[in-house]
Amino acid sequence: MTKESFSIHGINLLEKVKELIAEGNVRKITITDKSGKELASFPLTVGVVGALLMPVLAAIGAIAALVTECTITVEREETAEPVKEEPVKEQNS
Repeated sequence: MTKESFSIHGINLLEKVKELIAEGNVRKITITDKSGKELASFPLTVGVVGALLMPVLAAIGAIAALVTECTITVEREETAEPVKEEPVKEQNS
């Protein structure tokens, strides 16, 4: 898992979270206030879409209304690099 953080204003919080969820490789989103206090943490599983995300997005909207500045920490699943295979050389006997 890799982690990255974004500092963001509260009014942009919901849009940024929607954007991150749409990327598909996000496993967990943690929102902290500017003093570092954790406000919310949302685990995301593969295939969670639509109506299942509504409670999460509603909670994020409520947080966005209360904070002016916050940090989003995102845990992403690492994507495996495709292994390049060398062509097999045939040996003539």
